[in-house]
Amino acid sequence: MTARDTLSADDVEAAGIPDWRLLDGALHAHFATGDFATGLALVNRIGALAEEANHHPDVDLRYPYVKVTTVSHDVSGITSRDVDLAKQTSAAAQDLGVTADPSQLG
Repeated sequence: MTARDTLSADDVEAAGIPDWRLLDGALHAHFATGDFATGLALVNRIGALAEEANHHPDVDLRYPYVKVTTVSHDVSGITSRDVDLAKQTSAAAQDLGVTADPSQLG
């Protein structure tokens, strides 16, 4: 499988990204940051990860949360690039003591 191959819902489920939900053809996560400064720190880390991967998610910074959506627009679906970025984003959030709240999605 290449980085441009789209993944099925079963593939996404098997990827082990519990912070994330597949909704409307994209991966979504909601991170409860507790305050704006922590949210901004998370957004900055996501930005660095996105630049390094040359794969850019949609990021919504609010008080007191950050929502992230990723999809591979070039193939109109979820790819390993999205899964990799999701895993790295969740790790960055955990590093900052930020927890995901998937119940806020959908």
